[in-house]
Amino acid sequence: MFYGEFEHSIDKKGRVIIPSKFRESFKEYDIEKLYITRGLDKCLFIFTENEWKSQEAKFKSISFTKSEARRFNRLYFSGASQIEFDRQGRILLPKYLKDYAGIKRDIMMIGVSNRIEIWAREAWQEYYSSSKESFEDIAEKLMAQADQ
Repeated sequence: MFYGEFEHSIDKKGRVIIPSKFRESFKEYDIEKLYITRGLDKCLFIFTENEWKSQEAKFKSISFTKSEARRFNRLYFSGASQIEFDRQGRILLPKYLKDYAGIKRDIMMIGVSNRIEIWAREAWQEYYSSSKESFEDIAEKLMAQADQ
């Protein structure tokens, strides 16, 4: 549903515009509510309402008696916020999430199939540069696991 890389800047009010390609998907799938939370690798995750409910169900099924599950759920869900986009397709990024991701002004918004990720531009460039060399090796390992 969400694909591509888009570079944007946060305005003075802390808002960022959602790329038009993503907004087209919102219209196509009648999406009105989004959820944003702390992601992995120091980025932010944005989910549609349906995908958020699916993720929530998975994480709620993990026993809370396991300390790692409690720790993950606390950080993941305490950072979550429902967000809406305005008529111009902008969303407001909460300050605590910008701080978590090290976002100052320039961001990369990337589509990762069922979610949107927001990265500080420099962090995305560093992550991409360090990961692109092993892309084929990672694909081979994951595909071998999927075939088992």
